[in-house]
Amino acid sequence: MFDFITKRSFIVNLIAVIVLFFLLAIIFFSLLGIITKHGKSMTVPDVKGMNIKEAIAKLEAAGFDAEVRDSIFIDSIPPLAVWAQTPDKGAEVKIGRTIHLTVNKTVAPMVAMPELEGLTFRSAEMMLKSLRLNVGDTIYKPDFATNTVLQQLLNGKPLKPGTMIPEGTNITLILSSGRGNIENPVPDFIGLTYAEAKEILSASSLGVGTVIIDPGVSDTANAFIYKQFPTRKNEIGDFNMVRSGETVDLYLSATKPVKDSAAQQQPAQE
Repeated sequence: MFDFITKRSFIVNLIAVIVLFFLLAIIFFSLLGIITKHGKSMTVPDVKGMNIKEAIAKLEAAGFDAEVRDSIFIDSIPPLAVWAQTPDKGAEVKIGRTIHLTVNKTVAPMVAMPELEGLTFRSAEMMLKSLRLNVGDTIYKPDFATNTVLQQLLNGKPLKPGTMIPEGTNITLILSSGRGNIENPVPDFIGLTYAEAKEILSASSLGVGTVIIDPGVSDTANAFIYKQFPTRKNEIGDFNMVRSGETVDLYLSATKPVKDSAAQQQPAQE
């Protein structure tokens, strides 16, 4: 080959190179259709909802390659089921094309429970969705702030913000229904412990307002109420009235007050 090239003139070698180039070009373009499978296409089958192994087998049997591109957690479909495919079902693509699959995770990722109390229902719902959590039951309770979240529960128990819970968890929301239309006399809390007063307030669909605690109180739950606002009766002896959802302010003392006309609203030590 070396002698063949060196014993020929430059012009002859140049012509040989040009001829060889054209021959290679003709061969390449002749084989291009075979290499790229030009004109050969098939319809992508539907594998959504199928187990990943079954989906890959079905795609490969149809002449496609399959690859898991991403994973997501959806509580409404089985683990390792195909959630999405690209290209989508029905697309006309070349044989041998790689179909990218998004698969459902086997274990739900953990997320931190947000603070929802005080938010409107719409804001709370959007925040839960952003964290892939769901709104479960909604329970309405009288309170002055209409349609705001009063409490967040999981399995009937209060759920603290920051608690790690699985994606897809249903969160129960207690919402405010606003003030009631019926007025009732203010309950008498003087002489009761704070814990007893909270039970009565809850049973009466009333809320705890401002709580003023005397310096000597060490156990708030068992502290005694010596003053409340609104009071049980007004200056002329008529009952003060409240509606469901309103609040009562309470004043706590370590000493149980003496309930009489002169000292009903004063702490016992006074």
